[in-house]
Amino acid sequence: MTLPPIKTVGVIGTGVIGASWTALFLARGLKVIVTDPAPGADSKLRDYLLKHWSTIPNATVTQAEYLNNFKFVKEIDPHLGNLDLIQENGPERLDFKRGLFAHLDANTPEHVVIASSSSGLPSSEFITECKKNPARILIGHPFNPPHLVPLVEVVPHQGTGDAYVTAALQFYRSLGKDPVLVKKETPGFIANRLQAAVCAEAYSLISRGVVSAEDLDKTVTSGLGLRWALTGPIMTNALGGGGNFNHFMDHLGPALKTWLDDMHRHEFDMDSQDVLKERVNEWISDVNLKEVEESRDKLLVGLIGSKSEGSS
Repeated sequence: MTLPPIKTVGVIGTGVIGASWTALFLARGLKVIVTDPAPGADSKLRDYLLKHWSTIPNATVTQAEYLNNFKFVKEIDPHLGNLDLIQENGPERLDFKRGLFAHLDANTPEHVVIASSSSGLPSSEFITECKKNPARILIGHPFNPPHLVPLVEVVPHQGTGDAYVTAALQFYRSLGKDPVLVKKETPGFIANRLQAAVCAEAYSLISRGVVSAEDLDKTVTSGLGLRWALTGPIMTNALGGGGNFNHFMDHLGPALKTWLDDMHRHEFDMDSQDVLKERVNEWISDVNLKEVEESRDKLLVGLIGSKSEGSS
């Protein structure tokens, strides 16, 4: 089955993720129908689009086209028949998503791909009331902010059709994204699980007084993060083994087991966060977070551009 090209996208929810998705869709020349019931969501979205226009890489339209090719609607139902794909960005609540996806499934043409930006809920848990064509529902989980960070985790449920998976992967690639296919549903998917594992050990080290919060972050941004941004942990391991992953595991395996055993003994207790919060806030309270965010986004654009040039 070949699906029609995706030219018109519906965006449900315009929080941080939904607004960023909207910015990217518009910058790539797509028509976007947007809805969000929150008071003032329309004006907040337009402010967001104006603010971030200059940071979106590889825009294919002018700023005027970017700002005028979307329609904000209170009710999306009258427009469901004109959509080619829906990107849902609603609350991470099972009851909400079950009702919403049942409604979208029942009221859209069967070819429409319905993707959720859910960061942890697998779609198999919220398609239970979908009767028409749940095979076109899947997860399209971005990394924040979606208009900059290339990663999208595409997570089908067991009944998602191959044609819809292929269409989603092709669509995200057409936006300049770098999607990964998660072959089996697992809570939190891949990126957030990796992030949780690293953060849990970071929290433990800070809480135990092994390192300050500031130096913990510096350990990542000046070391691990630099390498992983270029080769990832597995390729970094292979390179560390002289190009031989087996050699790396054989050489560092015994030490790795010792470290893991110690990490398990000092596993962070999520119910005891007071010391962690105090030590993190002591650092964060003296930092201009707006400047950090703006600097991050500027450097992200440069890094992503450099990586693209290096791989071409």
